[in-house]
Amino acid sequence: MLNRLILVIAIAVVAASGVYTYVVDKAPVPTAAKVKAKVEGSVYMLEKEFLVNLADGRFARLQVGLVLASDDTSTVPANGGNTFAPTRPSGYGAMLQEGVVRDVITTTLTGAVDTDLMTTKGRRRIKAAVLKEIKDRTDVKAERVVLADVVVQ
Repeated sequence: MLNRLILVIAIAVVAASGVYTYVVDKAPVPTAAKVKAKVEGSVYMLEKEFLVNLADGRFARLQVGLVLASDDTSTVPANGGNTFAPTRPSGYGAMLQEGVVRDVITTTLTGAVDTDLMTTKGRRRIKAAVLKEIKDRTDVKAERVVLADVVVQ
């Protein structure tokens, strides 16, 4: 009788273990790899804000950032930082070609009018134009342009 009780308990433990393995261990576990990031890459905000004359006689002040591709190296010092880095002007960050990027942005914004920065459609057009010029004129691997803190006067 004791042998049968031990046998029944052993069978119950094995069965419970099998059910646990089948149901719990086989359940899909959410992983970070399955969740798509809303912003892929890194966001690089140009430190110094822009103050530009618009084509219609008004002024715009804004902060500009770039969403950089994950393989972008424009903010990584050459040779791992083992070389002498030139002194950058005040307000410039770690981006090696930031002066050219700023020139592209300033040139594009100078041809804009106030509604280009005050409407969604206008901002999309400006962002697309800036992104195209950055890709054409620099080695920066920008994926998107971010316009933040926009003020038109």
